[in-house]
Amino acid sequence: MESKIKELSKIATLIDKDILTTARDCAVGIHIGGNLTLSQIMAVLFFEVANLDPKNPHWEDRDRIILSKGHGNVALSSAMARRGFFPLEELEKFDTFNSMLSMHIDKHRMPGVEISSGSLGHGLSVAVGAALGARMDKAQWQTYCIISDGELEEGSVWEALMCGANYHLDNLTVILDRNMFTIEGPTEETMALEPLAEKLEAFNWFVLTVDGHNIEELLEAFNKKSPEKKPKFIIANTIKGRGVASVEGKADSHFFKISKEDAEKALAALKSADAEA
Repeated sequence: MESKIKELSKIATLIDKDILTTARDCAVGIHIGGNLTLSQIMAVLFFEVANLDPKNPHWEDRDRIILSKGHGNVALSSAMARRGFFPLEELEKFDTFNSMLSMHIDKHRMPGVEISSGSLGHGLSVAVGAALGARMDKAQWQTYCIISDGELEEGSVWEALMCGANYHLDNLTVILDRNMFTIEGPTEETMALEPLAEKLEAFNWFVLTVDGHNIEELLEAFNKKSPEKKPKFIIANTIKGRGVASVEGKADSHFFKISKEDAEKALAALKSADAEA
């Protein structure tokens, strides 16, 4: 277990580096805050939890990973490239003309992507449909859906939550990137979500709360079996803009063009932390 945690931590660090390098080099900037929240989640999901075949992205028995918060595409692209879905060099062309990698996810250009996303509030409904379809077909594959906490302001998400519980979809796991911010500011000041865990439990979901940057806690949550055929909801507490001192824990990190100096500082800190690990 210890060696697995160390291996996944190194992968998460590589994803962090890819995000920072892409942010530094992308002409218009990226959604850096909500990408740096996803590194550990993507490492655990793509390199340990999900059953995937990068050489056969349309494999019928693959697990489905749906990134509803499509502006997290740099973290997704890094994880998928490092898992072997496409060359890592594609990240160097991120959001350029004719690139397969755009600011939001485009399933028609990215091999292995289940849905195009970025317009929030849709992904969980698609995930519920996928999980229900698997149940009807008696298929064994799982569905994983990553959503943002800002998305929870949308009614379609709560309708999907009702539906998932109603059909006892224990083949569905939702991972909430709970960084406490929307583009407009703190969630609790724009549209308060708390007490969130209690609300989700009242909707009849199996709810787990973890540190979204802690590999061990994420592994335990993914591996814990849901009781009574309930769908699983992992509240992953994260830090928006983690690692970039000037915007860490701020709404300002949502989308901006990072300076070369700030990017190099964050990359150097990652290198130092990696050397000490």
